[in-house]
Amino acid sequence: MANYTAADIKELREATGAGMLDVKKALDEADGDKGKATEILRVKGLKGVTKREGRTASNGLVAAKAEGGVGTLVEVLCETDFVAKGAPFGELADKVLAAAVESKASTADELLAATYEGSTVADLLTDANATIGEKIEIKRMARLEAPSVVSYLHKTSPDLPAQIGVLVGTEGGSEDVARDVAMHVAAFSPSVLTRDEVDEATVANERRIAEETAKEEGKPEQALPKIVEGRVNGFFKENVLLEQPFAKDAKKTVGKVLEEAGATATGFARFRVGS
Repeated sequence: MANYTAADIKELREATGAGMLDVKKALDEADGDKGKATEILRVKGLKGVTKREGRTASNGLVAAKAEGGVGTLVEVLCETDFVAKGAPFGELADKVLAAAVESKASTADELLAATYEGSTVADLLTDANATIGEKIEIKRMARLEAPSVVSYLHKTSPDLPAQIGVLVGTEGGSEDVARDVAMHVAAFSPSVLTRDEVDEATVANERRIAEETAKEEGKPEQALPKIVEGRVNGFFKENVLLEQPFAKDAKKTVGKVLEEAGATATGFARFRVGS
């Protein structure tokens, strides 16, 4: 019988993020040598990388950094929540974020090609994929520049890393109001900053649906234009950040709160893991 203990299994699982059976097999093969077992996990993991390409990665975390008028937000995915809350995955995400900041990448493809401590980010993911034994990928990233940028990370569960990440760019006003807006974005998930960013086809479709619904409800013909306009405005209030009722004071819109604070929102980004 191999010379290792339950504590050795736990330590190697935490260090590599690999599953219990894989760790036990590696320790058996390495006769209890944790260093050799780690190498075995990596070699066997590399052989399975291609097989894992078609698997679904829907767990993971978001990481963000905002400094000097530049914000960076990345979403790194894995297959299970066990891996997502493990130290190896968190350390990998920190490296990915650092590479994103240093390289000034603005897309996931640019980030994968960026280097960190002598390796490309793509190679870092391949190595982690091999050691951990799960599909790991960068789903998306965002880079936001403004006179001031704040970041906000939100945990949807206390035992998981941040699942929602937000960047908000502003001009004028205080960092406190910008952070309040970032928290609002995390909670209310707007899709655009202003209604001008909603494409015409989407607005036309909303008008059509509103009109057909009103007719189906038997609303009088003469009242249709006002009803349709009201429902389209309701669509804007639901999806446009500046027109949403503010989380901390629903009597005011986000736009009004910013205006009163002497601030202008210039842009935002919001990621939720797996969505």
